[in-house]
Amino acid sequence: MNFDYFLHPSRILALAVMAGVMSGAITSLVILNTQPGEDKLIEDFYLTENAVHVSPHSLRGKMDKGVDDYVLVDLRSQEEYEKEHIVGAVNIPAYKDKDTSDYGAVDRIVGAFAALPKDKDTIVYCYSMPCMTGRKVGLMLAEHGIYVKHLGIGWNEWRYFWNLWNHEHEWNATDAENYIARGKEPGAPKTGNGSTACPISGDFGC
Repeated sequence: MNFDYFLHPSRILALAVMAGVMSGAITSLVILNTQPGEDKLIEDFYLTENAVHVSPHSLRGKMDKGVDDYVLVDLRSQEEYEKEHIVGAVNIPAYKDKDTSDYGAVDRIVGAFAALPKDKDTIVYCYSMPCMTGRKVGLMLAEHGIYVKHLGIGWNEWRYFWNLWNHEHEWNATDAENYIARGKEPGAPKTGNGSTACPISGDFGC
C-alpha cells in the first residue's frame, strides 16, 4: 500500500475534517438521547417548586398552632422591617434603605444566615411575589452552601392582600393585624385562636 498517497497535506486535512464531522455527529446523537423527556422535565419542575416554595397559608397555620420548626427572614431594609413585618420574622436586610439594594454585602448577608439555627427551615420573603430579592439572595446563599426556602408571597400580599391567599371562609374570621409586628423585635405569633388554616398535615397539606 502506498502510504505517501494518504500523507499528502490536502488528504490529511480532508481526513481530519471527516473525523471531526463523524465525532460531532456521534456526540450530538449521544446528547440528544440523554436529554430528559417532557415528563421528566415536568416532574423536576414540581420537585423544585415543592422543595423551594412555602405556602403562606401553611405558614399561618404553623403560627396558629405554635409550631416552631422554621426561621422566617425579612430581606427588606431595617427601616421597613421596623415599621412593620410578618410576626416572628427576623431581619437580614438586602437593602440599605427602601430605595437602595445592598446585594454587594455578600459577607454580611452570608454570615448572618450562617448564624441561624441549623435544625430549622429558613424561609425568606421580600417585597412581593414578583420581587427578585429573595431569588438573588437565595442564589447567593446556595453558592456558599446555605439553602433557604422562599415564601410564596411577599410582604405586600401578606399585609395588604389578605384575601388573595387565604381561603374565602377565613376572610372575615381572621385579622391580618394578628400576624403583623412592629419595631426591632420579631414578635411572637398568637396561638390558640381556633384557626382553620391548613388543617391537612403531611405531604399533601397546604
